[in-house]
Amino acid sequence: MIDTPTLAGTHVRLEPMTRGSAAALLEAANADRSTYDLTRVADSVEEMQQYVDRALSDQAAGTVVPFVVVATSTGNVVGTTRFLDIECWPEPQWPQPTVVEIGHTWLARAVQRTAVNTEMKYLMLRHAFEHWGVLRVTLKTDARNERSRAAILRIGATFEGVRRVAVVASDGGVRDSAYFSIVADEWPSVERSLAAKLG
Repeated sequence: MIDTPTLAGTHVRLEPMTRGSAAALLEAANADRSTYDLTRVADSVEEMQQYVDRALSDQAAGTVVPFVVVATSTGNVVGTTRFLDIECWPEPQWPQPTVVEIGHTWLARAVQRTAVNTEMKYLMLRHAFEHWGVLRVTLKTDARNERSRAAILRIGATFEGVRRVAVVASDGGVRDSAYFSIVADEWPSVERSLAAKLG
């Protein structure tokens, strides 16, 4: 199992998810559900506990590193994110992990399109590229989710294309997924841009 660090910035702190995180996540999720039309976010005690338990089970299997997102201005949990699809290519040539995805992200409506989201991605990307030494970070979203696609482009990711009929959609239909990535050679430029955005 890959250790889950605490990643701290000025606006946000990413803390390891625990089984006790479910209550705070549910409170954040239910404060305003108006922007979750293309994202499945648990809305009951039982469903949120199952969501957390699945994340922790996947963490124990070594496939994800889940976080809760804490706004430093209030100390409140405002969402969740994780590293997932962690691949470790053969040593000694490749670093460990080698490629990862950032995803399963949702944030409370109050902090969407704020420095919380920008800094959250910055901290995760910096950890992936500078601590783990990964070669690529993948990000993806429902192809219909223009808000999410624009946010991923704003952090400096490159659009790779749409994978058709990729997964079950949040509404129970079939989802096409828009794929984006940042590779190691691009990270210095992306890092400077994100640092400038954060001031």
